[in-house]
Amino acid sequence: MSKPAILLVNPRMSDINGARLPLSLLHLAAALEDDRPWGIVDGNVDPTPIQTALATLASRPHALVGVTVMPGPQVPTAIEISSAIRRVHPTLPIVWGGYFPTLYPDAAINAPYVDFVVRGQGEQTLSDLIARLDNATAPVDADSTTDVSAVGTVAGLTWKRGGRAVHNLERPVAPPGIFGPLPYDGLGDVGQFLRPSFMGTRTAVHQAALGCRYRCDFCGVVSMWNGKSVLDEPTRVAQALTLLRDRWGANAVQFYDHNFFDREETSIPLVEALERVGLPWWCYARADTLAGFSSSTWEKIRRSKLRMAYIGAEAASDDVLRRMQKGARVNDTLEVATRCREFGVIPEFSFVLGGPNEPEEEVEKTFVFIRKLKEVNPDCEIILYFYSPTPQREPVRDTVQLPGPRLPVLREYGPSGPTLPTTPEGWAQPRWISWACHQDAPWLTPRLRQRVKDFARVLGCRFPTVQDYRTPAWGKAVLRGLARWRYARQRYDRPWELKLANKLIPLRDPKSQGL
Repeated sequence: MSKPAILLVNPRMSDINGARLPLSLLHLAAALEDDRPWGIVDGNVDPTPIQTALATLASRPHALVGVTVMPGPQVPTAIEISSAIRRVHPTLPIVWGGYFPTLYPDAAINAPYVDFVVRGQGEQTLSDLIARLDNATAPVDADSTTDVSAVGTVAGLTWKRGGRAVHNLERPVAPPGIFGPLPYDGLGDVGQFLRPSFMGTRTAVHQAALGCRYRCDFCGVVSMWNGKSVLDEPTRVAQALTLLRDRWGANAVQFYDHNFFDREETSIPLVEALERVGLPWWCYARADTLAGFSSSTWEKIRRSKLRMAYIGAEAASDDVLRRMQKGARVNDTLEVATRCREFGVIPEFSFVLGGPNEPEEEVEKTFVFIRKLKEVNPDCEIILYFYSPTPQREPVRDTVQLPGPRLPVLREYGPSGPTLPTTPEGWAQPRWISWACHQDAPWLTPRLRQRVKDFARVLGCRFPTVQDYRTPAWGKAVLRGLARWRYARQRYDRPWELKLANKLIPLRDPKSQGL
């Protein structure tokens, strides 16, 4: 008799045009491949994910349901599908994992439809939990299980006893190579996840590295991966991309790595492998790392067909970068803009604006710096975010032996609050989704908020993104012409004519739509 199955759920976060391969669930499935039957329900491609999930659960016995959850718009849909499963299957364990429950484990576990939270990297934690649940009782009332001994030693797990959260010790990050290749066949129609982009008509996604060893104080990756970075083997990356290319027709790839170029010596073998695969690609990168690359390495990057690199410039001031613990300098951004132009790579620079302790003058300084970047490299693209506080792990635990796990903590959300939500429903409120997605912040003045939005509109119309593969060339030309005088004279306020033109000629917004 086969073992009970595992159902993995990706709640809806985008429409079909934004759907990509659900890598987080595929990585979990790879760890389960030889042990348990499993299935994936992806709300981004399934028009009725709740009905599909319930039908799947009714078709055979299941050991648990695993739900991946990102902060922002995925929280409400995760609540919806988890609640529906709980109503029909009240004794089936439901496990949440991903960035949201890792950053906010107390809020995530504080729900009647969440029995366990997997913090951080989930492959081994989920496997260990499944093995323990074979001999443990089902969730009852305010307890994840009445058999405390079964789950109390599973590293990386949060559960509840008597309605109170219990956080087990941390689990060390494991390199990708200890798990098997991603089981794409389990998705059924893989082609539905290969979406058009400016790089190709069938763009795949992949992750060649996990985590980041830098500790920028605004970044959730730091807390998710505890400042660690582990790299996959170039041969494994090449094998996965070759399979996607030859079997399913992928003709471009977007890397979801948190920091693709960790160091020059580790980047060279991977770039050489990508050259052999021959697919145009996109990745995340750091300005200081790329600025230190030799010309020979940059030439390898050019030959590998890197089309765009998303680079966190963040600020126009070295003082602000130091306060962010960014570890990079403004001159690194300028150097990378120059190098990218020389070697045919489009840099996509992101900036974090409007921090609670930053004067409005810093925003204006950033506008000036962006104009300088456009002079150095007219093809560079600009993404503007509002600052959002992110829970950070208490550094004291690095030097002092304290009992218990070192969980991400956020003392207050900006000056004088507001208090963070204590339930998933609280995080599902529109204002918290907006704040979590860097679209707004509670301390921003209406003037500053509008000033940034107006500048972004003028900039976006003057320099339409290359990622917009749908707007016709004539439409982009019209917008460029309309925005020319405003950009030249730095007249960003109230661009009513551009707002009207965008209703007739909508442009793709890389910040919200990405590739």
